[in-house]
Amino acid sequence: MAVLLVVDDEEANRLALERIFVRENYEVRTAADGRSAIELLRDGAVGVVLTDLKMPGMSGLELLKAARQLAPDTQVIVVTAYGSVETAVEAMKEGAYDFVTKPLRKDAVVHSVQKALEKFELVRENSRLRAQIAQVSRTEMIGASAAMRTLLEEARQVAPSRASVLISGESGTGKGLLARWIHELSPRRDRRLVTVNCGAIPEALLESELFGYEPGAFTGAQGRKEGRFDLASGGTIFLDEVTEMPLLLQVKLLRVLQDGEYERLGGTRTLRADVRVIAATNRDAARAVQEGRLREDLDYRLNVIPLHVPVLRERREDVALLARHFVAGHAARHGRTIVGIDSEALAALERHAWPGNARELENTLERAVVLARGESITLADLPAALRGGVAAPESSWLTFAVGAPLAQVERRMIEATLRQVNGDRTLAATLLGISARSIYRREAEWRDES
Repeated sequence: MAVLLVVDDEEANRLALERIFVRENYEVRTAADGRSAIELLRDGAVGVVLTDLKMPGMSGLELLKAARQLAPDTQVIVVTAYGSVETAVEAMKEGAYDFVTKPLRKDAVVHSVQKALEKFELVRENSRLRAQIAQVSRTEMIGASAAMRTLLEEARQVAPSRASVLISGESGTGKGLLARWIHELSPRRDRRLVTVNCGAIPEALLESELFGYEPGAFTGAQGRKEGRFDLASGGTIFLDEVTEMPLLLQVKLLRVLQDGEYERLGGTRTLRADVRVIAATNRDAARAVQEGRLREDLDYRLNVIPLHVPVLRERREDVALLARHFVAGHAARHGRTIVGIDSEALAALERHAWPGNARELENTLERAVVLARGESITLADLPAALRGGVAAPESSWLTFAVGAPLAQVERRMIEATLRQVNGDRTLAATLLGISARSIYRREAEWRDES
């Protein structure tokens, strides 16, 4: 567990705070001045600093600035006397997580430290994830479930060989990513991986796309065109949705697999194919043979090494890992500061059946990253379909009784707006048409009143 560091030049205050947080099961360290606190910050174990603002020597504000340099993930809460709100606002601008006013109320200070520690854990987890992503190639497969570990081990064993591979699995499970991963682990990694979606190219064009053509092969064929097998020479060709390939063309593909030979459309010269073939289908191959969609002899040749990518609903333990990976990637891509996913949102993601598998999960989280109003993905950032069975987020409407005191109306409006923007006081102030300083001042007054 991360350490709470209490910094105060008054011994009585330090001891009182230490007793409070030890009883709350926190690991607490104390320092009598800013310089001693800096030495404790250097070991990297401090998650939250609770520091007095007015101290001889190094002030709490100076300690805050030093902490931002030494331990940028550490969250700092400043303690100030009532009437010094402007100084507290300055501390918030310098990066303080929160401020609490004297005389301290136990509930308020414990709540503030708890929230700061949660943010520290989120930021640290996000930093670890970004570091992992930086070390992983863009083709790395993500999965820690037993099914994925088995699949990846089989793929790793297959990669160095020349054997044909047939990858099966529902749409969106990552068959193309697995094909690329196998290619990256193979001796052919320095040559091309050429992808052909057999279901997306019209039948009349697919043969010329695969094998190329010679001048005069058909009307309009004025020059020679290399096919995908030419382009993949020395590398790998990935035939996606291979069961959508016309049966007559399957005969020519079978020849490539058996003899390593083919001719361009309209040509007479036999060419050699030094190509490793990886195919994929979202159909059951045996059923495709029975239905006449896939030649049985081609199935034998393609299906030398069968690999099946499990659906996401059968490996729910991978959802959190994939979700954090997608959030980190899309946050960087869209220039958003998103430090993680909160527990409610993560639980909703893990409950969903994901008929579109990992592709649907990624699209959902890219949307959430773009639309997120806070520093983490919350339940409110997810589509309505994923929020089913969970208490709906607070309504964006407030109602007041006629004659309600203006102070009460103001407080409810400010507190509701802060909840809607996940505590972002600057954004809340912009929405309300007031200054952030006004919000800090009102919060200080409410704490005093209670």
